[in-house]
Amino acid sequence: MLLRRFYDEPLAQASFLVGCQETGEAIVIDANRDLQQYIDVAHVEGLRITHVTETHIHADYLSGTRELAARTGALMLLSREGGNEWQYAFAEGEGATLLANGAQFRVGNIAFEVIHTPGHTPEHLTFLVTDTKTSDHPVGAFTGDFIFAGDVGRPDLLEKAANVANTMESSAKALFRSLRDFRSLPPYIQLWPGHGAGSACGKSLGAMPQTTLGYELVSNWAFHIDRESEFVKQVLAGQPDPPRYFAEMKRLNRDGPPLLDGFKEPPRLEGAKLAPLVQAKALVIDTRRAEKFAAGFMPGTINIPLGRSFTTYAGSLLPYDADLYLIVDDKRAGAAAQAARDLAMIGLDRVGGAFGEKDLAAWAKGGGTLAKVPQLGVQDAHDRVARNELALVDVRNRSEWDEGHAAGVPNIPWPGIAERVNDVAEGRGIALMCQTGARSVIAASLLVARGYPNVVNVTGGFAEWEKVGLPVEAPAA
Repeated sequence: MLLRRFYDEPLAQASFLVGCQETGEAIVIDANRDLQQYIDVAHVEGLRITHVTETHIHADYLSGTRELAARTGALMLLSREGGNEWQYAFAEGEGATLLANGAQFRVGNIAFEVIHTPGHTPEHLTFLVTDTKTSDHPVGAFTGDFIFAGDVGRPDLLEKAANVANTMESSAKALFRSLRDFRSLPPYIQLWPGHGAGSACGKSLGAMPQTTLGYELVSNWAFHIDRESEFVKQVLAGQPDPPRYFAEMKRLNRDGPPLLDGFKEPPRLEGAKLAPLVQAKALVIDTRRAEKFAAGFMPGTINIPLGRSFTTYAGSLLPYDADLYLIVDDKRAGAAAQAARDLAMIGLDRVGGAFGEKDLAAWAKGGGTLAKVPQLGVQDAHDRVARNELALVDVRNRSEWDEGHAAGVPNIPWPGIAERVNDVAEGRGIALMCQTGARSVIAASLLVARGYPNVVNVTGGFAEWEKVGLPVEAPAA
């Protein structure tokens, strides 16, 4: 048995290739849209991809299962569990084999047993794996978003992201039962989860690429709660706000992800086209670091820094029915291609082109005026709020704000700041605070693009506010 793990940092997502070295057959589990990586590894290892499968209908990225099957001729294996609402709509028309609890299949000498593990989603499957050439005992399980290192999959996404009302508690109860049943497996089996630290599919995921059932039984909080009611309470508490694009991913992955046919580098556009696009209110995304953007940007552009959180931030702000244009850091090689690739991972495929910092500088030199986001230290922010000169808004996620925040400061999560800022501004300037000062610059760019005057960023954010001892409201005990 050959095992290869592929990890996408922006998505904090793991996918796997499992091959039988004797027969040359291989299966890919939870493929994302970066298909060439699986094809290349299979070729190097002398394998052919004969099967593709996934643990569930994903919410945080666009699945590559359908397209990988189309490109390789592999058989799709998809869940038939979950009830009528959460069946794969495209499966039957494309010849997929549907898997129910207890089903078994082979990829060469590698045996797979299907375990229905609902909770995170109703249709979720876990794949128990046995390398039959070495043992009759299972070696491990691909747990998807069921069990992570140190955590379990959140059961609230169906309600919060897919808008299926009144499902959080029932899903949490299903997750409790799935965990209870899973305890009966041998504690030595390895667990290969579908996400690592940084994913929004849980609240406290560990960074270990794999773990064992035995270790999770002693270290994972979810296995230490024996009462269903207490488990439901704990698993639903403190879950981060799901990014807005999750609902679109659930729909596309259920109905049939569009075929991409490889990543395309966006064309480099002439600098003269930048100003007309902004004037026409096209979506121009400035991907430079927050501090660079704040020091000088074209009014009307939105700052989404190209980094580990780029995909999540973009999915929280950008529509799927509009063309997008990029401004990239000239000193960062391949930035435009990387940004377009990361956008495509969540189905934002309509990137019309890219500009560089030189184009921005040329526009300013030709008479354009660069806007700036003034930076304000935490003490100055505190004092100006006390004098009623500024309205201070915490733009972190609600779950972060609930853990502790500047005293008397309201919370408006940054993706919705432009729609709600008038609720608190009352004619004053707006000071924005996040944890360290990056997301608040994104929020500032949204307000400036809407024409709001006197927007400032609080440098250091809540972390600095707390560090210097300014008033804080802690969560109730």
